[in-house]
Amino acid sequence: MWGMDIHDENSLTIDCATCTAQNSPTCEDCVVTFLCLREPGDAVVIDLAEARALRVLTETGLAPPVRYRGISAR
Repeated sequence: MWGMDIHDENSLTIDCATCTAQNSPTCEDCVVTFLCLREPGDAVVIDLAEARALRVLTETGLAPPVRYRGISAR
């Protein structure tokens, strides 16, 4: 789902350090950047219900899609 890191069945992590759009113009319009404006290195963890809510908002056109794409593990 969106390239996010799902740690268990109840949560996922969005971490700017692993996003392929980090430091690009896309980053400036990212929901994570908008919501957090936090210290570098701090990940945003949302639970499964919140992830589903984001997906519903996107599918109904009420929010833009999450642009985060994780860097593949090597």
